[in-house]
Amino acid sequence: MSNPLLALRYQIPFDQIRAEHVEPAVDVLLSEAQQRLHSIVDSPETRTWENTLGAYDSFTQALEYVMNVTRHLEGVANTQPLRDAYNAVQPKVAGFYSSLPLNAGLWAAIKTYAATDEAKSLFGTRARFLKKTIELFKRHGAELDPAGKEKLKAMDIELAQITTKFGQNVLDSTNEFELVVNDEQMLAGLPPSAIGAARASAESKGVEGWRFTLHGPSYVAVMTYLDDAAIRRQVYLAYNARCGAGAHDNRPIIVRILELRRAKAELLGFRDFADLVLEDRMAHTGQRAQSFVNDMLTKSEAQFERENRDLVEFSGRPSLDAWDVSYYSEKQRQTLYDFDEEALRPYFPLDRVVSGMFEIFGRVLGIRVTEEPGVPVWDTQVKYFSIQDESIQDESGQTVGGFYTDWYPRENKRGGAWMDVLITGLPALDPAAPHLGLICGNLTPPIGGDPALLTHREVETIFHEFGHLLHHCLSRVEVRSLSGTSVAWDFVELPSQIMENWCWERESLDLFARHYQTGAPIPDDLFDKMRRAKTFRAANLQMRQLSFASVDLALHRQYSPERDGDVIAYARRMLQTFAAAPLPPEHAMIASFTHLFSSPVAYGAGYYSYKWAEVLDADAFTRFRDEGIFNQEVGRQYRDRILARGDSEDPSELYRSFMGRDPDPHALLLRAGLVG
Repeated sequence: MSNPLLALRYQIPFDQIRAEHVEPAVDVLLSEAQQRLHSIVDSPETRTWENTLGAYDSFTQALEYVMNVTRHLEGVANTQPLRDAYNAVQPKVAGFYSSLPLNAGLWAAIKTYAATDEAKSLFGTRARFLKKTIELFKRHGAELDPAGKEKLKAMDIELAQITTKFGQNVLDSTNEFELVVNDEQMLAGLPPSAIGAARASAESKGVEGWRFTLHGPSYVAVMTYLDDAAIRRQVYLAYNARCGAGAHDNRPIIVRILELRRAKAELLGFRDFADLVLEDRMAHTGQRAQSFVNDMLTKSEAQFERENRDLVEFSGRPSLDAWDVSYYSEKQRQTLYDFDEEALRPYFPLDRVVSGMFEIFGRVLGIRVTEEPGVPVWDTQVKYFSIQDESIQDESGQTVGGFYTDWYPRENKRGGAWMDVLITGLPALDPAAPHLGLICGNLTPPIGGDPALLTHREVETIFHEFGHLLHHCLSRVEVRSLSGTSVAWDFVELPSQIMENWCWERESLDLFARHYQTGAPIPDDLFDKMRRAKTFRAANLQMRQLSFASVDLALHRQYSPERDGDVIAYARRMLQTFAAAPLPPEHAMIASFTHLFSSPVAYGAGYYSYKWAEVLDADAFTRFRDEGIFNQEVGRQYRDRILARGDSEDPSELYRSFMGRDPDPHALLLRAGLVG
């Protein structure tokens, strides 16, 4: 029987791939990659770009493809056999990749090439790739002694294994919880959309009543609207205690991850893990990232305290519990602005939102997005689209990328929203080699005969992930390793977060925000209320992100189990200083914080990137705000100078090439209502 993973195909046969295909395919491709590596190292020819760096850039493409596909399926179509298969290949693949900078022959080949006249005459993207490759090899142990190299490789393998286990624990813990309510009176306060979703969830399990879970749409609805404080408390504690104890306890895994990351940084000559991972990012050091976070804290603290005093006063209670904050905040917002976000749902049917988004950025960026039915997918709800470049007249070069969308929660799918890469093409060199990616979410699903009706925040999520997708698919970089989203992680959120701005502009909303029954646009009074409420509790939203960034940096720069004790209690004490109400002793949020701990690096020591990039996106959007949100000239400049360039140039230079100056943090504070 042929193995569908052994042929790199642009149209991936998701309907044929099985768990039993994974390990045999990876074993074959690891062997082939080793052979190609030997060919690079043992090349008898004079060192050139083609036989050294060019070959190095491409020799793992087939292996990366299989691991991209397998990792993706493990996250969206999880079964025990697939999980076992993924867990079996992870150590092999992690060991192979961590061995590359430790390969003395490969390091010698790169250094030999760097000394050639050809290498010294490189410019642009190729010169940057040579420089970054040398820096990466040094940063990953190329100059360690043999014992150090073996120690580093063992660390990388263990990190790959235990961070995968961390994410699997979160998925299992999330799926274990359910709350079935049989008394309809206990649903008071919930909007009809949430009640309908809970009823549909119960029916899907063959039970009577209304079923609530810890998946995003269900959890948020309960915490925001449900009048019954006892149920809110139960759901809040279940959500925030995930993986803090019991069968899926992530506490020892976190301690070991931090220990390994710290030891790895010290072995490589860095003060801490933050300095190791940030050396190649815009912040460069943990201290600079910390200073940025501290500065944003200083600018937010006074309004944060005012907002929370006002909320307690509004509630009429002497104090609030953690499970009360979202509930009373929504009541306060409705009172202050006469605005109920649920009133927007009928205007945001998913299919119209998506098609409107395609139209907006078709205008702005000069692309056309087309659904293509009949493409093999991993779930019946998944759709596939292609992206054509409208500025290219030659039909052979028109398709620049393709992508899948998977929007609804399932029990075999991890939580959250994300974009991922399946294939990095080289359309700049070969029009027949487009990019391929995907975007996933856990949005409100259809209920009964109605389409999926979204909250405004869910609309922002779609735009956000599409921004990442376009960063990948519109890349025109000739070096795969520097293409698309392979940029500094404190820059990678700029192309995603800037997209959310179009969700607040009347002109763009009118293209897709239409009542699903009447086709009417959002009424002026509702739009005005929505805009006025935009900065409601903005300081609390800011402090929430800064709290995660602060805990992240503290864990990776300062935390010591011997000195600071239990890691969850340590994080809880820190988070408390940013919280609007006392955190209960069961609070163990970091035990399910997949951003930090579900891959060897992920956002570890880099969560500040969201806020850093928010400064960039707020400032960069001022060009569209001032020159027109559909301005094709500005859109083309943005596409050519940011989206198309990947990591082919320093991100600060790319930003200056678009804006003509360095970023101005005032734009973010103004947008958030934190300054006048």
